[in-house]
Amino acid sequence: QVQLVESGGGLVQPGGSLRLSCAAAGSTLRNYAVGWFRQAPGKQREGVASISNSDDKTYYTDSVKGRFTISRDSAKSTVYLQMNGLKPEDTAVYYCAADQGGVVVPVAEFYRSWGRGTQVTVSS
Repeated sequence: QVQLVESGGGLVQPGGSLRLSCAAAGSTLRNYAVGWFRQAPGKQREGVASISNSDDKTYYTDSVKGRFTISRDSAKSTVYLQMNGLKPEDTAVYYCAADQGGVVVPVAEFYRSWGRGTQVTVSS
């Protein structure tokens, strides 16, 4: 398992953009599948996007397709979630999760390492 640290959250107006980062403290995310999840107050945790351990597969939940992009830097040390066209309904705590298995979808049960989350608030 790895210790994950998220960053990049904040307050943004509707239509704005944020880029979230997920890094492994003291390690890299090479060969790890990484997923981004979010949980809004009073709602269940939702899988938002994921990238496979070989970077050849990505997945997005329908509500973020065309607006969010998951990517990994060339050093394999950080996974990003670029969020454009943000809406108030995107407001949530965003978590990244990682696993060395062949995970290709953001299903929470498939990931063994989790970060503590970063707050994203979309409001005017």
